[in-house]
Amino acid sequence: MNIKYTFSGHESFPCKSMWLKKGYDYLINHNKFTDPDAVVKLGVGKNMVQSIKFWLRAFGLLNDDETTEIACYLFDDRKGKDPYAEDNVTLWILHYLLVVTDVSSIYRLVFVDLQREKKEFDKDQLLLFIKRKCNVPEQKNIFNENTVKKDIRVFLQNYLSPVNPKTNEEYASLLLELGVLRENEGKYSFNEISVGQINPLIILFALVHIAGKDKTVSFDKLQELSLIFCIPIAPFLTLVRSLSEQYPKEISYTDNSGIRNVQFLKKQNIFEVLNRYYNNDEI
Repeated sequence: MNIKYTFSGHESFPCKSMWLKKGYDYLINHNKFTDPDAVVKLGVGKNMVQSIKFWLRAFGLLNDDETTEIACYLFDDRKGKDPYAEDNVTLWILHYLLVVTDVSSIYRLVFVDLQREKKEFDKDQLLLFIKRKCNVPEQKNIFNENTVKKDIRVFLQNYLSPVNPKTNEEYASLLLELGVLRENEGKYSFNEISVGQINPLIILFALVHIAGKDKTVSFDKLQELSLIFCIPIAPFLTLVRSLSEQYPKEISYTDNSGIRNVQFLKKQNIFEVLNRYYNNDEI
């Protein structure tokens, strides 16, 4: 089933580092973003209120005005594992969720679809790429050039430090530390992330999450994950193989006659996987 692309909703603001926590706290205190005093309670402008709500949805932390289980797991003051998103692992989890939740389509379009075709691009090439992806019957009337241009600008602000910042606030975007993109004279390229830069348990979390109720993760899905994390496919598969050797009773990596996939040998839970990192649990 083809999902219709969605653009805009962020009110032209990238996600600031404290917004997810601020929005989560606001909601669990029985407030709604439509409340007349939302601006006062959140301490931001009206457009920013809508932007905070949008980013909570885009990161998979809000569903039908209810905070999700992963939102509570990460951001709750009492039992959250990293309420202020200070850990690099948390940022990788959020980056992954932003791509796969697909509330804001540009993140999957860039990291998965565009990266399959090219490792370097400029704003005009990205705009034309998205226009081409929208030029199919199921995406009819979705593409609006001005809207997509704003999405491109905000996308880049989420991952790249400003070149000529006017205020320190411009350094406040949540995902800057990941370093997945770089800019050189108007050209943007994906940075290759080495397996040493990322905790293997993030990849195990992503494997479990992307599998859902399935017991198998296909090679297509493995390729997709390597693109999301900007890890070249060969070292990514080496990392997956090492996970299967570390947890032989849980997952198995198969590479037979060109068929490569992951099989889960027991039911997996993303929170049990994450507890191995945040709590140092071993099951």
